[in-house]
Amino acid sequence: MESKKQAFAGIHVVEFTGFAAGPVVGKHMADHGAEVVRVESATRPDGFRTHYPPFKDDVPGLNRSGCFAIFNNDKYSMTLNLRRPKGIELAKRMVAWADVVIENFTPGTMKKLGLDYDSLCQVKPDIIMLSTCNQGQTGPHASHPGFGSHLSSLSGFTNLIGYPDRPPAILYGPYIDFIGGGYGMIAVAAA
Repeated sequence: MESKKQAFAGIHVVEFTGFAAGPVVGKHMADHGAEVVRVESATRPDGFRTHYPPFKDDVPGLNRSGCFAIFNNDKYSMTLNLRRPKGIELAKRMVAWADVVIENFTPGTMKKLGLDYDSLCQVKPDIIMLSTCNQGQTGPHASHPGFGSHLSSLSGFTNLIGYPDRPPAILYGPYIDFIGGGYGMIAVAAA
């Protein structure tokens, strides 16, 4: 039986992400054939590795989080220290290999590192870059960092759930990140 070619087969992705919004995009791409390399810090691991249950046998640990595993299956992983010139050099070598870069740092972080879109275009002129963050890269609220739970409240979701005689209830987990991740993948596919 002949296997069908997956939608992102042959596409190389470098992912500078954490928690959910960015990793969801990389996960969808990996699930559909892309070769995704996740770049992470050894000194500051992804919060889903260390802070977000469930943990295997209810014991927290670096490689015990089910939540981290769900968002990062089918990916390769490497650690780089992006505060060192050698780490930036290696990151740029990865970008030269890639077709797509995904990042979800606070706006301005990639620029401070010399890994913003304009800098990466000097490494690879046709690179596609998705920068996904809480409240956009520009505009009046771009400098306000946060998580999906913040956006759930800002968008009014917390007012729609819960009980009328009690305070608003928060959605468990990064619901908004799943929405943003889907749109992020669509944007990358369109690019």
